Amino acid sequence: MRACSRARGCYAGPQVRTDPPFWLTTDRLALRRFTPGDLDWLAALYGDAEVTRYLGGVKSRAQTAEMLDTRILRYYDEHPGLGIWMTIERATGERAGFHLLNHIRGESIIQVGYALARPAWGKGYATEMASEVLRYGFHDLKLPEIAGMTNRENHASQRVLLKIGLERRGERAFAHPDYASEGPMAWFEGHAAAWLAEHAEEAENAEEEEK
Repeated sequence: MRACSRARGCYAGPQVRTDPPFWLTTDRLALRRFTPGDLDWLAALYGDAEVTRYLGGVKSRAQTAEMLDTRILRYYDEHPGLGIWMTIERATGERAGFHLLNHIRGESIIQVGYALARPAWGKGYATEMASEVLRYGFHDLKLPEIAGMTNRENHASQRVLLKIGLERRGERAFAHPDYASEGPMAWFEGHAAAWLAEHAEEAENAEEEEK
């Protein structure tokens, strides 16, 4: 687990933003909370028809501002430990996209997910950080189950969910307006006991190889 701590501190390369601080890192990426100052970037992301093809479509700046306020900024305090976080490229400090661990709207189910800006496509960033977010959910938050869902046509995201250790469990539809127009979604599930056991074996094998 690469969560930052006061004792260890966080990565702070010369070109990387450190305010607000990073709280979860991988070799190439870091997560931080969104701030009101991220609105321009988020509005540009949601103004890109290609990026939002499987995110419910393009949003206006006003719609994006509402999302940032209610779905992201307020959510941090309403549901401690969960949220949508900005994904930063550590080598450059550039905003690559976002990763999330939050409630499916209108449900008690916790989901893992992501969205990446076009310059970050094709680099393996989605899988790299989603795997670490899933580990955080199971190991640190002790969540018993974490789900994932995506449009049935979005085969790239389906592959990411499989790579990080979720299993396909058919399709599910949700009544909330954010999802209703999409119809049945490709549905994935992960269970803490099985996921932690599998990854504990991988950690042990890695340690043996290093000896």
